[in-house]
Amino acid sequence: MTAPRELLDAQKPLASRWLRLSVGLGLGNGVLLILQAWLLAQVIDAVVFADATLADVSGWLGPLLLLFAVRALVAWASEQSAFRAAAQVKITLRDRLYRHIQAAGPAWMAGQRSGAIAEDLTRGIESVEAYYARYLPAMSLTALIPLAILIVVLPLDWLSALIMLVTAPLIPLFMILIGSGVERLNQQLWKELARMGAHFLDVIQGITTLKLFNASRREADVIARISDDYRASTMRVLRVAFLTSAVLELFSTLGIAIIAVFIGFRLYQLDLPIPDLIAPPEISFVTGFFILLLAPEFYLPLRNLGTHYHGRMEAIAAAERLVGVFETELPSRAEPATGFAPDGAMRVRFEGVHFSYESGRPALDGASFVIEPGQRIALVGPSGAGKSTVANLLLGFIEPEKGRLTVDGQDLAAFDIEDWRRQLAWLPQQPRLFQGTIADNIRLGLPDATDEAVQRAARRAHAAEFIEQLPRAYDAPVGERGVGLSGGQIQRIALARAFLRDARLVILDEATASLDPASEALVQKALDELARDRSMLVIAHRLSTVRDADRILVIEQGRIIESGTHEVLVQQGGHYQRMVKLLEPAAS
Repeated sequence: MTAPRELLDAQKPLASRWLRLSVGLGLGNGVLLILQAWLLAQVIDAVVFADATLADVSGWLGPLLLLFAVRALVAWASEQSAFRAAAQVKITLRDRLYRHIQAAGPAWMAGQRSGAIAEDLTRGIESVEAYYARYLPAMSLTALIPLAILIVVLPLDWLSALIMLVTAPLIPLFMILIGSGVERLNQQLWKELARMGAHFLDVIQGITTLKLFNASRREADVIARISDDYRASTMRVLRVAFLTSAVLELFSTLGIAIIAVFIGFRLYQLDLPIPDLIAPPEISFVTGFFILLLAPEFYLPLRNLGTHYHGRMEAIAAAERLVGVFETELPSRAEPATGFAPDGAMRVRFEGVHFSYESGRPALDGASFVIEPGQRIALVGPSGAGKSTVANLLLGFIEPEKGRLTVDGQDLAAFDIEDWRRQLAWLPQQPRLFQGTIADNIRLGLPDATDEAVQRAARRAHAAEFIEQLPRAYDAPVGERGVGLSGGQIQRIALARAFLRDARLVILDEATASLDPASEALVQKALDELARDRSMLVIAHRLSTVRDADRILVIEQGRIIESGTHEVLVQQGGHYQRMVKLLEPAAS
């Protein structure tokens, strides 16, 4: 099992170039800071002890002002480099996560909460930014900048350097001791945030149902309770974070105060409370003031590391959820050895196929049937009989546990899955349109299609008649999930995708459900045209849509129990006949 830290460390090569640049610029800024402190000490010494005028110190002030400007520019460049490093990781990680979810398929997605997945793709990925843009550069600069300051201070005053060297390790030591508790709290906080986000999105998506059943107020109370729990967890994390900051500030302040005391003793020529044998030499004002200016900057990177350490904890908590998604088992396929012929007949056979979503509850139990070339096959049965499982197997979202699925006599597992899906067109009961233009949504079936091909597909799907009446026709914008279009118009755009794809096997999931009579007639007419010269599997929920099928398959408890035409099955007096009698008013 991959640990969250391993996942974060594995992404470092993606950001290494920008991180090195950010650290290099940060170190350069530290060197400029040392030079700035030295110039400032010279100016103060000249003004206070040599009665220098503004004209006398102008030679120092010019370079000092230039240093301010250069340091600001270098700091900005360092921040930009760190941001680019984190952005490179986020883009790659989000793309990898999205592709992994896509490869897991709808069968895996059906068992997940959409809000939790959305949280992973958005806030989960964003949470790793602090780790790469803040924590990693701060960790390097914590070693480099204090070391540079020690190298400068040691020849000037070994006592101040010794104090820095002794007190500095106390800051990261207490940071780690307190941070060990923060990690556990951050992981708990992230889980609560993911749970709250998932629940809130589920409520928003089902708000219509909640209103219909007068349950919206009850759900609002649930969300309020979850939000209050999250607030309490957040305050616990903040309490520990403020405690960490207070401890770090205490030790850095003590270190600076000790340095100031020892420098003050020698400037006033007082006896130090240490043996004469190891007493340091006297110190001048310029040197003492220069060291005092550097002392806060010596501890600053250590304090910054403590601050950004919480970003690391948050990133680890977010990465724990990402690891769970990445370790989702994907459908395993052997190296594809064959490809499909560009045209010709396609014969699909299910041979004793078994599949279970849960142990002991088979969705398919030895299902066997054949889809002959050019046939329109209807699959009917009660809810949970295995109809959707058949579609998922054909689409390659899942694989048989036993038995096999063959195409023209060869096991489907021997084919490249993407090559196989190019032979398919799928029209679900509720097609999904995405934000963009109508042409973009039709091209989802074939991204490289020309405008002429898109328009031809729309005409064959009987969608052109309403598209061309829009002000911008095929360039008319469409909202998410087809906002602005009716159900029949959405269905016809989805049909246009199938026509554009020109697939050899079409899988339909009751494409005319929930449509008004006029839209249903147009969609059915387009479906009849789509069925010509190609195989079609219709997953039917209404018997009125299967009467004209070449063959009807009745599935129950994962087994094909009847097969034949409508007339033959009605005369057999079996399960199909009972369905017809029960649903006769709907089927007539």
